[in-house]
Amino acid sequence: MNIMDFNVKKFAADAGTFLSRAVQFTEEKLGQAEKTELDAHLENLLSKAECTKLWTEKIMKQTEVLLQPNPNARIEEFVYEKLDRKAPSRMNNPELLGQYMIDAGNEFGPGTAYGNALIKCGETQKRIGTADRELIQTSAINFLTPLRNFIEGDYKTITKERKLLQNKRLDLDAAKTRLKKAKVAEARAAQLNTSQPEENNIMVNVSYMLNLLHVKWLKIWAEEVTKSEQEVRMTQSEFDRQAEITRLLLEGISSTHAHHLRCLNDFVEAQMTYYAQCYQYMLDLQKQLGSFPSTFLSNNNQSSSTPAPSVSASSVLASGSASLPSVSNSVNTSGFSELKASSGSRKARVLYDYDAANSSELSLLADEVITVYSVPGMDSDWLMGERGNQKGKVPITYLELLN
Repeated sequence: MNIMDFNVKKFAADAGTFLSRAVQFTEEKLGQAEKTELDAHLENLLSKAECTKLWTEKIMKQTEVLLQPNPNARIEEFVYEKLDRKAPSRMNNPELLGQYMIDAGNEFGPGTAYGNALIKCGETQKRIGTADRELIQTSAINFLTPLRNFIEGDYKTITKERKLLQNKRLDLDAAKTRLKKAKVAEARAAQLNTSQPEENNIMVNVSYMLNLLHVKWLKIWAEEVTKSEQEVRMTQSEFDRQAEITRLLLEGISSTHAHHLRCLNDFVEAQMTYYAQCYQYMLDLQKQLGSFPSTFLSNNNQSSSTPAPSVSASSVLASGSASLPSVSNSVNTSGFSELKASSGSRKARVLYDYDAANSSELSLLADEVITVYSVPGMDSDWLMGERGNQKGKVPITYLELLN
């Protein structure tokens, strides 16, 4: 009764094939055996596939680092993915920062300038965190997944077929080597069979008998010539068929490049959407905080001090200024000094939007032109401004005197 179906013949044949390949491979490395070279086109395709795999892995790994800088989080996501389980949802860095800002703003008091500003910033940070999640999700589906499918799917198939091609080549070269040895043995046997001892000498006869025994052994190889020729034809056919299969798979790399190009375009669009959202969120936040300096000073009963200028995207573009003028530089300009020393008035262009903190101040719009003059007893950082029938104090840091 057979407890285990064990094919000894197959095992012996497989072991013999493996040994034959190992011997052929070793002799090739030592320069003692000939090697069948692949055609140039197939070599180029193999090189292209290897290059594609190498750079796809690098791009995929660095994209993962870009989307998730925390290595511990990446390891956790990898483990959950391998376990086919969903990773627990956690707040990302912008969301966590936003929550801290909101909690701090509520602690300081939403009615205070600082508390209100913290809450607004926190809400914006959480919106950026949401956009960040959308970028990661979209990029994973449209970009990372196709790259990973190529590495773990298509390229593994190419590697498998390439290994089979290597084995078929070793089988072919081993068969060629055996055929070559069989032909050499056949020629030597024919040479020895035609020679006879020239002298009736015991040693000569012994030598001749040993040669005959050697010939008998060599004839075993000679009888293998026909068999070896058939083996060469068979292994050549298998090698050619496997080379064609490998070539067809490798030619698909061009289609892979075209597919990855579309995925790359999707990734760029996802990034463009993300950065556009972030820019819009920050632009809206900047507009909301435009009156923050005057409100802050008003809440602290220091309306006579100079507020820091607020910047909006439109006012910066309109003014063409790359940086805000400092208070000390504005105070020390000769134009304002002369104006304060005189009793006259001057035209001034408004550099930035300004929201009045109380009824004694005048709200300003970027790029408008108003009339300014000094009033005795007024703080050195302020002037009186007029726009039609409207009048009120304006900070000089928001103004540029016109000639």
